[in-house]
Amino acid sequence: MRRLKLLIQREVLLAWRRRSESSAPLLFLVLVVVLFAFGIGVEGKILQRIASGVIWVATLLAILLASESLFKPDYEDGSLEQLVLSPYPLSITVLVRVLVQCSFILVPLLVLAPLIAVMLEMTGAMTLALVQGLVLGVPTLSLIAAIGSALTVSLKQSGMLLALVVLPLYIPVLIFASSTVELTRQALPITGQLYSLAGLLVLSVSLAPWAIASALRVGVAQT
Repeated sequence: MRRLKLLIQREVLLAWRRRSESSAPLLFLVLVVVLFAFGIGVEGKILQRIASGVIWVATLLAILLASESLFKPDYEDGSLEQLVLSPYPLSITVLVRVLVQCSFILVPLLVLAPLIAVMLEMTGAMTLALVQGLVLGVPTLSLIAAIGSALTVSLKQSGMLLALVVLPLYIPVLIFASSTVELTRQALPITGQLYSLAGLLVLSVSLAPWAIASALRVGVAQT
């Protein structure tokens, strides 16, 4: 337990030192939403209808941008090899890293959610559904993105390949998460969507760390 606590402290410290890299995707997300709001104009009903799709597409692209630097710096300076050779389970290490980086995006996003909702003419109920979807969906998207980042860690130009690997896996989360806001707009229950997102989160937390660890071992072995 003490080692886990030290690991969390280390990853939080590393993420804080790289906070500029974490804030850039968040800034990208906000700019995309603002540009859509200004581009559509003052048509409140249209903004409400597209709000969920705009926010979630911007969110998944922001997470994809952030994932490019998830393991690459450690791979380039050799510390990733030390992590792979460490007796501490690599799957636990990568899970902590992904969740810590996820929190650096999710927490500011939840703080900004009311402002984003106002810009897109969302009601209070729609904003609450958006927040619930973000809490359940963003960690899943981060873990999926981390799998792609681990698979492409040894490649110099990995951006396009990373997108091709990850984007198809994003589809189930995108469908359930965006439909929570849309169903709320139509005054329909969203319990099924939230349970589905929770199930995907449990599945990703259970399986993704093993896949990430295996991909990193292969990437390090190829050097």
